[in-house]
Amino acid sequence: MYAILLCVFAVVVVLQLLYYWAVFAKFSFKPVRSGTPKKIGVSVLVCAKNEEKNVERLIPLLAAQEYHDFEIVLIDDASSDDTLEVFERFQAQYPMIKIVKVVNNEAFWGNKKFALTLGIKAATKEYLLFIDADCVPASNQWLKEMAGQFTMQKTIVLGYGKYRKIPNSFLNKLIRYETLLAAVQYFGWTLAGKPYMGVGRNLAYKREEFFKVDGFRDHLKLRSGDDDLFVNQVATKKNTTYADAPHAFTISEPKTSFRTWFRQKRRHSTTANYYKAFDRLQLSIFYATQLAFPVLATVLLIAQFEWIIVVSLIGLRYLSTWLCLGFTAGKLQEKDTMYFYPILEIALVFTQLCIFIANTFSKPVQWK
Repeated sequence: MYAILLCVFAVVVVLQLLYYWAVFAKFSFKPVRSGTPKKIGVSVLVCAKNEEKNVERLIPLLAAQEYHDFEIVLIDDASSDDTLEVFERFQAQYPMIKIVKVVNNEAFWGNKKFALTLGIKAATKEYLLFIDADCVPASNQWLKEMAGQFTMQKTIVLGYGKYRKIPNSFLNKLIRYETLLAAVQYFGWTLAGKPYMGVGRNLAYKREEFFKVDGFRDHLKLRSGDDDLFVNQVATKKNTTYADAPHAFTISEPKTSFRTWFRQKRRHSTTANYYKAFDRLQLSIFYATQLAFPVLATVLLIAQFEWIIVVSLIGLRYLSTWLCLGFTAGKLQEKDTMYFYPILEIALVFTQLCIFIANTFSKPVQWK
């Protein structure tokens, strides 16, 4: 029995090494690249629902971006607070602001994709850059850096959306580690020629990519997925690139309780079920091996079966993952998460298992 478990454990380690060295390392060890200045017009889109405090902080930072040709499209998704009033006040101050007012209707009640569609149709520039209302750009070069990655062929740019650091918070480190791991996956697969997702808090694409597939039509009734499902549908090896310079980051406010973060991750995880078959398969294999590794390692170590081989495989795997994730953490300014890496990895693996079990037995409550 233990001989079989050891064989399975070896296969798990080999699969993990293939992911980290054949895919993720393509991003981990690649030098950070800055965008090349472009003479293109960009529409920055913000969709907000009851976000008056957040947009009060965000809009001045967007208006202060150093870029020669841009507009800001503010989409009020039928807010019940003073979001629209804040929009109108800033519109009087900044001439590049355009407001789109969304009124709830029976067919698309509270659907962010409907609101975004109206905003995209109202935008006048050929290139679209998206940021969430609860985010801020990391610098006044954000727009320039993201737009600088566009070329004649590359019409989709994936960005990195950081979370603000909270000192002495294990949950905050877990949230940022999960974000780091997701980034090395979607950036790595992009470099491997199989882009599969992006994050709406830092994403850009050419208008024509949206209208080629009739926007969100194929998944309009699904509340989530205006970012990752859309990218999964339209992104290819030829048309997709990424921006990883620190000035190109966005920064979001993290959840401060495990319960609210857990609910958020439950909602987000449901969209992966609608990815292309290959993407669902590679993600399933990755997370299955992530879970199997600590379980099998623990069983074999307790049994002390061929412990030298087991310890060698564990060491090889951790050395490889620590190198890949460590270099990625340096690029994405998340180095402190690596100090707690093995603990954070195990905590995340079992959190994801709990999410899978919870979603199997009940549907997560959707937002908006």
